[in-house]
Amino acid sequence: MKAVMVVKCEKIFEVIDSLNDEYIGLWADACSIESPTNFKEGVDKCGELFIKKAKALGFDIDIHKEEVSGNAVCITMNSDSDLPPVVFSGHLDTVHPIGSFGNPPVSLDDEYIYGPGANDCKGGIVAALLAMDALSKYGFKDRPIKLLLQSDEENGSRFCDKRTVQYMCEKSKGAAAFLNCEGYGPHHVVIERKGILKYSFEVTGRAAHASVCYNGVSAIAEAARKISELEKLKNPDGLTCNCGLISGGTAENSVPEKCTFTADIRFKTVDEMEEAKRLVAEIASTAFIEGSTCKATLVSYRTPMEKRERNYALLDKVNEIFKENNIPTVCTFFGNGGSDAADLSQFGVPTIDGLGTEGKFIHSINERGLLSSLARAAKRLASIAYCI
Repeated sequence: MKAVMVVKCEKIFEVIDSLNDEYIGLWADACSIESPTNFKEGVDKCGELFIKKAKALGFDIDIHKEEVSGNAVCITMNSDSDLPPVVFSGHLDTVHPIGSFGNPPVSLDDEYIYGPGANDCKGGIVAALLAMDALSKYGFKDRPIKLLLQSDEENGSRFCDKRTVQYMCEKSKGAAAFLNCEGYGPHHVVIERKGILKYSFEVTGRAAHASVCYNGVSAIAEAARKISELEKLKNPDGLTCNCGLISGGTAENSVPEKCTFTADIRFKTVDEMEEAKRLVAEIASTAFIEGSTCKATLVSYRTPMEKRERNYALLDKVNEIFKENNIPTVCTFFGNGGSDAADLSQFGVPTIDGLGTEGKFIHSINERGLLSSLARAAKRLASIAYCI
């Protein structure tokens, strides 16, 4: 990365302010399109909204098509520049089932926009496109700026076997910076976070009538022993495990033959991930109750965002830019949740996560985005792209 040439961005910020109301409208339009991860039609419709806007601005569009997941999209301005690009990114999909927010799903008051994905992560996408629009109108042509629209972030891209993540890595190859537009702190960003392994366990015992329960092998009892072992993982700075779902048995007076449960295991490093896999294999293969068996299946995974000097170096440069442009500097926050930013960091691109809009109550029907944060987020992104 070249030495930072900090330049005051007041004129660009004035353009952002002049466009703010227009992009508040785009924010509302995006959130009105319900797009849970498993609803490809809605995810693609939301993507088309941004594609239409980007085409009107003269930006180039590339679409990565998927059959089950939504399509991932890359929007590029200044594609003919030879300098390394700056990449913005956000995800189109949400966790909310259709109808969760009522009809219409979006509302606004003087302070907030309410709706599915308002802050996670449609606000960040809108802020990124606003930054690109302002830079384009200002006449910035020095380097390419890309906006990646991820389509299946919320489920860890499990249904496309990580192809959308691979697409993001390909489009970000050689980038000067990857700036993920998940919700902003405020005043802190994420450059380290845990990875996630999600397992499904299927325990088999032997059915019997409750009156002769000693002749059976309880799958539920065996599952309970395994869960007890997994739940010992509670290290905030290392491995954690939460067994959040369980199902088993057919009747109160029957010894259960089948029981299934899930485990969400989180870790800071790849080495810890391998340790978690070893522990899962050991617990699954151990019959605490003689006659029981167990199969553990990896459902999905997310790589950790390990400590990388390139990310800290990027953060130092970003704070220099923010100081010169009268933007509050940011500190680091360790994230326990998963993110595609971890994959980009692992891929070798200098990465900062959490540069989107501000808001509250993500992953709930009370989700909201702070309207006044849209321009602030766009100014942060635009200043980095312009000055780096």
